[in-house]
Amino acid sequence: MEPLKATRGQAVQSFSRPRLDSVDALRGLVMVLMALDHTRDFFSNELSFDPTDLARTHPALFLTRWITHYCAPVFMFLAGTGAFLSAARGKTQKELSRFLLTRGLWLVLLELTWIRCFGWQFNFDYHFAMGIVIWAIGWSMVALAGLVFLPVRWIATLGLVMIATHNLFDTVAPETFGKLGWLWKIFHSGGLLVPWEGYRFVAGYPLIPWIGVMAVGYGFGSLLLRELSERRTWLFRLGALLIALFVLLRAINVYGDPDRWSPQKNVLFTFFSFLNCHKYPPSLLYLLMTLGPSIVVLALLDRGTPRWLKPVLVFGRVPLFYYLLHIPLIHGLAVLFACFRHGHAEWFFANPSMNGPPSLPADYGYSLPVVYLIWIGIVLALYPLCRWFAEVKQRRREAWLSYL
Repeated sequence: MEPLKATRGQAVQSFSRPRLDSVDALRGLVMVLMALDHTRDFFSNELSFDPTDLARTHPALFLTRWITHYCAPVFMFLAGTGAFLSAARGKTQKELSRFLLTRGLWLVLLELTWIRCFGWQFNFDYHFAMGIVIWAIGWSMVALAGLVFLPVRWIATLGLVMIATHNLFDTVAPETFGKLGWLWKIFHSGGLLVPWEGYRFVAGYPLIPWIGVMAVGYGFGSLLLRELSERRTWLFRLGALLIALFVLLRAINVYGDPDRWSPQKNVLFTFFSFLNCHKYPPSLLYLLMTLGPSIVVLALLDRGTPRWLKPVLVFGRVPLFYYLLHIPLIHGLAVLFACFRHGHAEWFFANPSMNGPPSLPADYGYSLPVVYLIWIGIVLALYPLCRWFAEVKQRRREAWLSYL
């Protein structure tokens, strides 16, 4: 990968180029899948256990959860790629750094305000808060704001090192660092923090290796400046290499994931065990498993977005706008469904207790086919608003629009 300075000639040539539909289509696909996972979180009648718990799950539920594992890595990776492409369209390093810093801090603020109060919690009781995917993207952008002054190959190399080596430290406990153990939770292990008595913060998305994923995505952007046929070849080969590396390391079963796979009750569940990689924080194998196939899909989409996939381009062009709308919509519908069926829904306004999430009625929730129908309805309902906003962004150039 070449330093950004070395690609300035390409950058000038690509200044007037439109956005890459393949990138928007892939981002849109994972945004749609993300809504499936969040719909299941609020509507499923199988919320009492982890859907990847092989002792309790069933194939449809496992795969419903597993396919959504692609969302966060692809979203984070393409955020880095988008940063590189914005530089290739004419942003200077200082302009890009300033944008990444301010947008990153804006995302962190959104996570702790709108997303917390109007998305996940439906309350203003800050005795409980979470730092999850938008939090991690925000802080990763802040980190990338400093890294963009380095050559692109250095940024990509640093990201690869973070991804490849962070599992070496899985056995290091936060207590090792004494009073600074909270930093280890923020950056590596995740977990519950109690900054003050009675206040709890969950570091759900540790920043390492997510910062590395965004850094590698930034370096990956240089491949997308290559000539079309050469670019596709690179994408196919890179995606295939990552898939092969995942299969090899997972089969060896020694390094790359804290959860070893093991023989199960049948061949299918043994295969599920093979796929059941650690997400919090994302292991090396988890990232290989998700990013490898995603890059292959990107290569396929680079041939042109199929007509039946054209609608997902809309979601891919306004991902944050979509994200900020879809959780309140899902949560609000869950309240309405619960009030209609049970006559009350106070659990949807309560913070989790020390013992876990609020208790649900014994007969709460719906079967997986109903969850899928609700998910489809939610995506269809969001489409007109997202299309409108995408058109606004296309015809207007106010700076504030780039923050949504």
